[in-house]
Amino acid sequence: MDLKQIIRSVPDFPKKGINFKDLSPIWKNPDATNFIISEFVKFCENKNITKVVGVESRGFIFAPIIANKIGVGFIPIRKKGKLPSKTLIQEYELEYGTDKIEIHLEDLKTGDNVLLHDDVLATGGTLQAAIKLIEKTGAKVAGVCCVIELQFLNGIENLKNYDFLSLVKYKSGDE
Repeated sequence: MDLKQIIRSVPDFPKKGINFKDLSPIWKNPDATNFIISEFVKFCENKNITKVVGVESRGFIFAPIIANKIGVGFIPIRKKGKLPSKTLIQEYELEYGTDKIEIHLEDLKTGDNVLLHDDVLATGGTLQAAIKLIEKTGAKVAGVCCVIELQFLNGIENLKNYDFLSLVKYKSGDE
Protein backbone atom coordinates (compact mmCIF):
# COMPACT_ATOMS: atom_id res chain seq x y z
CA MET A 1 0.00 0.00 0.00
CA ASP A 2 1.32 3.44 -0.93
CA LEU A 3 0.81 5.37 2.30
CA LYS A 4 2.41 8.51 0.82
CA GLN A 5 -0.70 8.88 -1.34
CA ILE A 6 -2.85 9.00 1.81
CA ILE A 7 -0.68 11.15 4.11
CA ARG A 8 -1.50 14.85 3.78
CA SER A 9 1.28 17.43 3.53
CA VAL A 10 0.43 20.74 5.19
CA PRO A 11 2.78 23.56 4.14
CA ASP A 12 3.94 26.10 6.74
CA PHE A 13 2.58 24.17 9.74
CA PRO A 14 3.22 24.57 12.63
CA LYS A 15 5.45 27.38 11.39
CA LYS A 16 6.63 28.83 8.09
CA GLY A 17 9.02 26.56 6.22
CA ILE A 18 7.79 23.29 7.76
CA ASN A 19 5.98 20.82 5.49
CA PHE A 20 3.98 18.94 8.14
CA LYS A 21 3.07 15.30 7.47
CA ASP A 22 -0.48 14.79 8.70
CA LEU A 23 -1.52 11.21 9.51
CA SER A 24 -5.19 12.13 10.03
CA PRO A 25 -6.24 10.76 6.60
CA ILE A 26 -4.67 7.39 7.52
CA TRP A 27 -6.64 7.17 10.76
CA LYS A 28 -9.84 7.65 8.77
CA ASN A 29 -8.88 4.85 6.37
CA PRO A 30 -9.47 1.34 7.81
CA ASP A 31 -7.45 -0.34 5.04
CA ALA A 32 -4.43 1.89 5.67
CA THR A 33 -4.74 1.46 9.43
CA ASN A 34 -4.96 -2.32 9.10
CA PHE A 35 -1.96 -2.35 6.78
CA ILE A 36 0.14 -0.34 9.26
CA ILE A 37 -0.85 -2.48 12.23
CA SER A 38 -0.14 -5.65 10.24
CA GLU A 39 3.36 -4.41 9.33
CA PHE A 40 4.17 -3.48 12.93
CA VAL A 41 2.85 -6.81 14.24
CA LYS A 42 5.10 -8.63 11.72
CA PHE A 43 8.03 -6.51 12.94
CA CYS A 44 7.39 -7.83 16.46
CA GLU A 45 7.77 -11.47 15.43
CA ASN A 46 10.68 -13.29 17.10
CA LYS A 47 11.39 -10.33 19.39
CA ASN A 48 9.57 -11.75 22.45
CA ILE A 49 7.88 -8.41 23.08
CA THR A 50 6.39 -8.15 26.56
CA LYS A 51 5.23 -4.50 26.42
CA VAL A 52 4.52 -1.88 23.77
CA VAL A 53 5.46 1.67 24.73
CA GLY A 54 3.92 4.63 22.89
CA VAL A 55 5.14 8.21 23.03
CA GLU A 56 2.64 11.01 23.68
CA SER A 57 0.61 11.93 21.85
CA ARG A 58 0.32 10.45 18.39
CA GLY A 59 2.27 7.36 19.46
CA PHE A 60 -0.84 6.57 21.51
CA ILE A 61 -2.91 5.89 18.40
CA PHE A 62 -1.20 2.77 17.04
CA ALA A 63 0.76 1.52 20.07
CA PRO A 64 -2.24 0.23 22.09
CA ILE A 65 -3.60 -1.53 19.00
CA ILE A 66 -0.23 -3.20 18.36
CA ALA A 67 -0.08 -4.27 22.02
CA ASN A 68 -3.58 -5.72 21.81
CA LYS A 69 -2.82 -7.61 18.59
CA ILE A 70 0.30 -9.26 20.03
CA GLY A 71 -1.32 -9.88 23.43
CA VAL A 72 0.79 -7.65 25.68
CA GLY A 73 0.28 -4.48 27.70
CA PHE A 74 0.56 -0.89 26.51
CA ILE A 75 2.68 1.61 28.46
CA PRO A 76 2.50 5.38 27.85
CA ILE A 77 5.42 7.78 27.90
CA ARG A 78 4.01 11.22 28.56
CA LYS A 79 5.10 14.80 28.86
CA LYS A 80 6.19 15.76 32.37
CA GLY A 81 3.39 16.27 34.86
CA LYS A 82 0.78 14.10 33.11
CA LEU A 83 1.26 10.82 35.04
CA PRO A 84 -0.25 10.50 38.54
CA SER A 85 2.10 8.00 40.21
CA LYS A 86 5.86 7.94 40.83
CA THR A 87 7.78 8.44 37.60
CA LEU A 88 11.18 8.37 35.99
CA ILE A 89 11.91 11.59 34.08
CA GLN A 90 14.16 12.19 31.09
CA GLU A 91 15.09 15.62 29.79
CA TYR A 92 15.97 16.02 26.12
CA GLU A 93 17.01 18.69 23.65
CA LEU A 94 14.59 20.44 21.33
CA GLU A 95 15.50 22.74 18.48
CA TYR A 96 15.09 25.70 20.86
CA GLY A 97 15.35 24.55 24.46
CA THR A 98 14.55 21.35 26.32
CA ASP A 99 11.56 19.24 27.30
CA LYS A 100 10.91 16.34 29.66
CA ILE A 101 9.07 13.06 29.29
CA GLU A 102 8.24 10.49 31.93
CA ILE A 103 7.09 6.94 32.54
CA HIS A 104 5.50 5.36 35.61
CA LEU A 105 8.24 3.80 37.72
CA GLU A 106 6.41 0.48 38.08
CA ASP A 107 5.34 -0.01 34.43
CA LEU A 108 8.47 -1.76 33.15
CA LYS A 109 10.99 -4.04 34.80
CA THR A 110 14.19 -5.95 34.12
CA GLY A 111 13.42 -8.71 31.66
CA ASP A 112 10.78 -6.79 29.68
CA ASN A 113 11.38 -6.66 25.92
CA VAL A 114 9.84 -3.46 24.63
CA LEU A 115 8.57 -2.32 21.26
CA LEU A 116 8.79 1.48 21.21
CA HIS A 117 6.39 3.28 18.86
CA ASP A 118 5.95 6.88 17.78
CA ASP A 119 4.28 8.34 14.71
CA VAL A 120 7.29 10.09 13.16
CA LEU A 121 11.07 9.86 13.38
CA ALA A 122 12.38 13.39 12.81
CA THR A 123 15.62 14.32 14.62
CA GLY A 124 15.30 11.34 16.95
CA GLY A 125 15.53 13.34 20.18
CA THR A 126 12.19 12.22 21.59
CA LEU A 127 12.77 8.56 20.75
CA GLN A 128 16.29 8.70 22.14
CA ALA A 129 14.91 10.12 25.42
CA ALA A 130 12.20 7.43 25.47
CA ILE A 131 14.88 4.73 25.01
CA LYS A 132 16.84 6.17 27.94
CA LEU A 133 13.70 6.06 30.10
CA ILE A 134 12.95 2.47 29.13
CA GLU A 135 16.51 1.37 29.79
CA LYS A 136 16.53 3.12 33.21
CA THR A 137 13.80 0.67 34.25
CA GLY A 138 16.02 -2.30 33.37
CA ALA A 139 13.88 -3.20 30.34
CA LYS A 140 15.37 -3.77 26.89
CA VAL A 141 14.31 -1.98 23.71
CA ALA A 142 13.81 -4.87 21.28
CA GLY A 143 12.58 -2.66 18.43
CA VAL A 144 11.50 0.84 17.46
CA CYS A 145 8.84 1.59 14.85
CA CYS A 146 7.37 4.71 13.28
CA VAL A 147 4.92 5.30 10.47
CA ILE A 148 7.03 8.10 8.96
CA GLU A 149 10.78 8.70 8.82
CA LEU A 150 12.02 12.14 7.80
CA GLN A 151 15.35 10.89 6.46
CA PHE A 152 16.65 14.38 5.68
CA LEU A 153 16.76 15.12 9.44
CA ASN A 154 19.02 12.09 10.01
CA GLY A 155 17.27 10.98 13.21
CA ILE A 156 18.22 7.38 12.47
CA GLU A 157 21.71 8.24 13.79
CA ASN A 158 20.18 8.40 17.28
CA LEU A 159 18.76 4.90 16.83
CA LYS A 160 21.61 3.11 15.06
CA ASN A 161 21.96 0.53 17.86
CA TYR A 162 18.30 -0.52 17.65
CA ASP A 163 16.22 -2.58 15.27
CA PHE A 164 14.13 0.07 13.48
CA LEU A 165 11.20 0.04 11.06
CA SER A 166 9.58 2.97 9.28
CA LEU A 167 6.89 2.48 6.67
CA VAL A 168 7.11 5.81 4.81
CA LYS A 169 10.39 7.59 4.12
CA TYR A 170 10.73 11.21 3.03
CA LYS A 171 14.14 12.07 1.58
CA SER A 172 13.52 15.82 1.63
CA GLY A 173 11.25 18.33 3.31
CA ASP A 174 9.74 19.20 -0.05
CA GLU A 175 8.14 15.81 -0.70
